[in-house]
Amino acid sequence: MTKYVINGKRELHGEVTISGAKNAAVAIIPAAILVNGVCRIENIPQISDVTKMLEIMRELGAKIKLIDRSSVEIDCTDIRTTKAPYEMARSIRASYYLIGALLGRFHQAQVSLPGGCYFGVRPIDQHIKGFKAVGAEVEVQNGFVVANAENGLRGANVYLDVVSVGATINIMLAAVLADGMTVIENAAKEPHIVDLANFLNSMGANISGAGTDVIKIRGVKEITGGTYSIIPDQIEAGTYMVATAAAGGEVLIKNVIPKHLECISAKLLEMGVEITEFDDSVLVRRTGTLNRTNVKTLPYPGFPTDMQPQAVVLLCFANGTSLVTESVWDNRYRYVDELKRMGANIQVDGKVAVIEGCGALTGAPIRACDLRAGAAMVVAGLAADGMTEVEDVSHIERGYEDIVKKLRGIGADITRVEMPDGVELSKAQ
Repeated sequence: MTKYVINGKRELHGEVTISGAKNAAVAIIPAAILVNGVCRIENIPQISDVTKMLEIMRELGAKIKLIDRSSVEIDCTDIRTTKAPYEMARSIRASYYLIGALLGRFHQAQVSLPGGCYFGVRPIDQHIKGFKAVGAEVEVQNGFVVANAENGLRGANVYLDVVSVGATINIMLAAVLADGMTVIENAAKEPHIVDLANFLNSMGANISGAGTDVIKIRGVKEITGGTYSIIPDQIEAGTYMVATAAAGGEVLIKNVIPKHLECISAKLLEMGVEITEFDDSVLVRRTGTLNRTNVKTLPYPGFPTDMQPQAVVLLCFANGTSLVTESVWDNRYRYVDELKRMGANIQVDGKVAVIEGCGALTGAPIRACDLRAGAAMVVAGLAADGMTEVEDVSHIERGYEDIVKKLRGIGADITRVEMPDGVELSKAQ
């Protein structure tokens, strides 16, 4: 059992460098299946979701060569199967991108229904709708999504009933090598969708409109190898911005695209946090009190749902009553009970959380319910009085590279502790 032990109430000062985007990496790695040749992917984050995705690719028959800590070469020339290993694929949400990639290249795929964080029903009906539109037959059999297109894939118009990042990406992957043009309407606009399109285009694909709500994919005969560097992680950067705002201090957050952070910066500015933007970094400074505000999560360029738990934690330290409305997922407040252990005053009614700013939290044993909620628990511990123990940190390490090392580098008192199962930290000290 692994815990993070945090002694809070310490201001953060210094510099932190943001890693490559998790959500881009877990889409671009399976996209390499479409490439006829070797592709080199740089700025890959060292996180468990990326490790799992590379392991799955190896099992499919891809040749994976680690160049250095953040670069990998992938050669999918000799992929020998279109059936992903069940247990490995079901342990990671992004494994469903293998369906679009395998279907696009081999016209067949068999991938288990995905796992990952649970915070409500996350159906893949829009993915299946897109696959069927481009000519595939799709069934769910014994826990697997089975897709076949014996006559090949052909371009089609696909209107997504809801804005879905996953469906947008999966349909893009399936359509790259299809015959004709595929048009995705009501497409998601997140930065990692643009990054995937840029990766595919750099290898020879013909995709336009990524970042808007209409994406056009003109099918090509093949895409060949090349080198591509993944964008910085918007959510990791936002998490360190909120951590600095919660704990106080001044931190320069490097290797970011400030444009991607504007939706987060705007709320921090409302709360009285100072934000200074540079070409590829932002300086975050908070010395005074925090003001209350209201937050509503929306698809990009709105406030990200993946920053909602961190925002709720920050609002616990603000003056007054704040409202947070979660408009993307149905059940993303499971972590609130953990914050209440620390003295938070939060009431949840459906998709709305009412936060009474208490000005202070007190350290307590808490757990990470999922990836982003786990990061929020760390932020709470950094700003709380006393010691906080965060359990189930494997959730956090799915999406944050070297989080303990990075936080220690800016002045946090945080330690990663390996404990035998059943042993309480207080008794071990």
